[in-house]
Amino acid sequence: MYIVHGTWYKEKIMYDVIVIGSGPGGYVAAIRAAQLGMKTAIVEKYSTLGGTCLNVGCIPSKALLDSSEHYHNAAHTFKTHGINLSGLKVDLKQMIGRKDEVVKQNVDGIQYLMKKNKIDVHHGLGSFVDKNTVKVTKEDGSSENIQGKNIIIATGSKPSTLPFIKLDKKRVITSTEALNLKEIPKHMIVIGGGVIGMELGSVYGRMGAKVSVVEYMDSLIPTMDKTMGKELQKSLKKLGFEFFLKHKVVEVENKGKEVTVKAENAKGETIELKGDYVLVSIGRRPYTDGLNAEAAGVKITDRGQVEVDEHLRTNVPNIYAIGDVVKGAMLAHKAEEEGTFVAEVIAGQKPHINYLLIPGVVYTWPEVAAVGYTEEQLKEKGIKYKAGKFPFMASGRARASMDTDGLVKVLADAETDEILGVHMIGPRTADMIAEAVVAMEFRASAEDIARMSHAHPTYTEAFKEACLAATDNRALHI
Repeated sequence: MYIVHGTWYKEKIMYDVIVIGSGPGGYVAAIRAAQLGMKTAIVEKYSTLGGTCLNVGCIPSKALLDSSEHYHNAAHTFKTHGINLSGLKVDLKQMIGRKDEVVKQNVDGIQYLMKKNKIDVHHGLGSFVDKNTVKVTKEDGSSENIQGKNIIIATGSKPSTLPFIKLDKKRVITSTEALNLKEIPKHMIVIGGGVIGMELGSVYGRMGAKVSVVEYMDSLIPTMDKTMGKELQKSLKKLGFEFFLKHKVVEVENKGKEVTVKAENAKGETIELKGDYVLVSIGRRPYTDGLNAEAAGVKITDRGQVEVDEHLRTNVPNIYAIGDVVKGAMLAHKAEEEGTFVAEVIAGQKPHINYLLIPGVVYTWPEVAAVGYTEEQLKEKGIKYKAGKFPFMASGRARASMDTDGLVKVLADAETDEILGVHMIGPRTADMIAEAVVAMEFRASAEDIARMSHAHPTYTEAFKEACLAATDNRALHI
């Protein structure tokens, strides 16, 4: 007989750690647990590993974003570069096929990592039997029970919708269906001006689709600094996007090959938009369907999230939860940090995550990236700050590549000069933001960055110049 957390078992517990869900949070948690010497298993509902991010999220959307950006440049900027083309057209089938191959390479890579780290993979729906037992129900209806000393819930999220919208997944679609369209929409209506809507709207807008965006708030990407939303709107207008901000969607009707969207503005006036596709991208919801959390006594909040403490431990001591299924931003890299964190907590270590310094990125073009406080948050908190901006129009590297839209904004403490927030919209800012994260992790001042040598010509010089601008308005190239 064996006892674990107060429960007696006839047989020895099979695993030190069982992870339910194989997305970025789940598979990273499993790898770190295995690295720390724990016998580990991972349970995945679907036939491939990697979760939403690798299969129908981050990776496939970036593949299509890259392909569509290549096409857009060939159609609109190559001639200026002295490259003349004729007969240019989109082969959407090939584009989707390449995306699928990128996905396959990545999910195969996760499978390899599981073997390398000697992690047992169980395919099937994972549900709790009790606080140490997980039932794995396979596609053919058969099932098996596995037992673990510790269990990590990493079941992720699913697209949200509105109660009156019927997602037929043909004309009224989510991000998942938008990754596999058979044709370029003539007119795509995007409900929601957040990250997902702007990225996937960009994919088809670059290839000639008319894109109309209906957003309830008064700005695009409303969770980010408002300057970023305004600048992104300017850039997307050049692609032909039209925007209906501060509009509430009240009706979506599928009429076969046409979909009608009705929305009300702040005055209560109704507009009507007609398109051939409607992309519903109003966010995502935590996914715990079929988990049977109550069997283990795990508390779920009113918002559908798994309730956790500062150690990401649920109310049941041996059960943890990470990623989209818990509070906080729904970001793959946030889930990865939490996966590592929980594995190390279970191993008796004392890791730390600074959630303020987890960057956010929008992979439109120009890209948007940010870390730390927004200007609106600093005002709300009453923190005295100074701001420095530098436009990419003044960057030699950006002019050379014809990527002059956007700017870098640095927010620093008015007294100490410590960097409190960095907000970028421009070329390759998704990569550039890492420098800002490093600076803020080490409590750097704007002066510190301003005095560091940045190679010339590079996009990152814009960060240095913005720091100079924040430090007594000393920017050199504007």
